[in-house]
Amino acid sequence: MKIFLRTFLLAALPALVAAQIAAQGSPDGRGNLAAEAEEIRAMANEERAQAGVGRLEWDQALAAAALQHCLHMAAEGPISHQYSGEPDLSARAAQAGAHFSVIEENVAVGPSADAIHEEWMQSPGHRANLLSPDVDRVGVAVVAARGVLYAVADYSRAVEQLSASQVEARVAALVRVSGVAILRDPTLARAACVTDRGMPRAEGSEMPHFVMRWQGGDLSRLPQALVDRLSSGNYRQAAVGSCPAQVTKGAFSAYRVAVILY
Repeated sequence: MKIFLRTFLLAALPALVAAQIAAQGSPDGRGNLAAEAEEIRAMANEERAQAGVGRLEWDQALAAAALQHCLHMAAEGPISHQYSGEPDLSARAAQAGAHFSVIEENVAVGPSADAIHEEWMQSPGHRANLLSPDVDRVGVAVVAARGVLYAVADYSRAVEQLSASQVEARVAALVRVSGVAILRDPTLARAACVTDRGMPRAEGSEMPHFVMRWQGGDLSRLPQALVDRLSSGNYRQAAVGSCPAQVTKGAFSAYRVAVILY
């Protein structure tokens, strides 16, 4: 997880103003400024087009997480990526319903949306987040308080929510390119998936020659160790199984897969 911070120290808001922000979104009563948030996204996509990286699609779950944190920043005064008692970025995004394999965040306070964008572009860490080729989604929140704008942009690489059979079909298609036939019954591969070691074998069946287990958010390619095995020409058949991902640090989304080669 890459998170970059640029801190602007402001006087802490009085308790009454903080209560107004929590209840209304800002002491100006304007809440989340959708036009400014969209302006920040549009400027980011213009920069990304010039840099030759893909567009950032709007993610409502990320926007909800960004707004929650933006309101917290406006209530606190000095900006931060995490306050005492607040979940971290990955937990906030997951609680809002986002599914991701990469998560990044920019925060700022400034006089206008374009000024905030320029601040981010002039800061190496913020610029790297905004132009990262590893992210494809964004949610932006902007809140007006004390005559300035507080802004949060949460960037992520989205992870699809797929069933076990859908995951198996994606991986099987990648394995099939090597010329190895895919067995129809995923039972043994699913059993291998839920363990960390060992070679499951059904009574009376052929003994597997190799098993590969991995976990991650990218189903567009196979692990290199498995690619090397498949390209060796030593295997005729494969079984593919998926199972629930094992617990990982943070709230990142992932698939867990096992491929058995015969």
